[in-house]
Amino acid sequence: MLKAEETRRQSLIQEGRCPECGSSELITDKEIGEIVCFECGLVLRNIMLDQKPEWRAFTPDEKKAKTRVGPPTSYSYYDKGLSTTFQTYWDTFGKPLSPETRQKMTRLRRWDNRAKMHSSVNRNLSQAMTELDRLADKLHVPKSVKDEAAMIYRKALGEGLVRGRSINSIVAASLYAACRFTETSRNLKEILKASSRDRKEVTRCYRLILRELDLKMPIDDPVKCIPKIASKAGLDQKTQNKAIKILHEAKKVKAVTGKEPAGMAAAALYIAAFPNAKKITQTHLAEAAGVTEVTVRNRYKKLVKDLGLSLK
Repeated sequence: MLKAEETRRQSLIQEGRCPECGSSELITDKEIGEIVCFECGLVLRNIMLDQKPEWRAFTPDEKKAKTRVGPPTSYSYYDKGLSTTFQTYWDTFGKPLSPETRQKMTRLRRWDNRAKMHSSVNRNLSQAMTELDRLADKLHVPKSVKDEAAMIYRKALGEGLVRGRSINSIVAASLYAACRFTETSRNLKEILKASSRDRKEVTRCYRLILRELDLKMPIDDPVKCIPKIASKAGLDQKTQNKAIKILHEAKKVKAVTGKEPAGMAAAALYIAAFPNAKKITQTHLAEAAGVTEVTVRNRYKKLVKDLGLSLK
């Protein structure tokens, strides 16, 4: 009977409820290590582990100097950030090493680097992650997208898709796939401009990755292209909001199905800016969107016809 009652109490505590009054309003006091019920004052737990470090720091520099752990692991590093570093000049207290110790640390670092690059997979990942870091930095891609691209490349390497193909092409294709998968506003033309490979090679690798890794890409939304194109064209927020409303109306009548998102976004911005007497041309919007002027003109005419707009 006592065992069953204790089991019930522990179950309620794990659910975040008081075993006496059933209240879910619990107060956690980290200073004294207790969990107390706000309603009846029952102390549910009085022994809590302190997860904070045993040292104190009052400035960011002091905290950085005292911490004993490195950054979190990341797939964008070839060794996932778990590498070993050898300091050959100073010890952990900042004191210079003796010549004998310095020679020993230099020799250990050399053999450690040789052991890391002994495997062909590590050499491949080292070159690929360096290229991915360069592309991500040049395109200002968020870290989450960069990690997604690294994960896609690692899967492609595991499936043997890199063998016989250019590493830089697979990296560019993986980054484009990550941008498409996360709906990041980076098109293929921008990635090709930052990469050193040609369009035909990268697109072939991209289709190979989609097919072999069975990746399902979401449908591009032209609304996500509005801020980028409007920023390049110098349009204000009011025009952007009106363009977004136009695209939402176009979605209801299925006028955006099968159309290039950038072209639809540029056409919607042109319609939104037209009544406000903005000095904006189709050529200017086409350059900002990375499409041809003919594309903007055709999408503009189609939107006006499908939505029954009257522009004067």
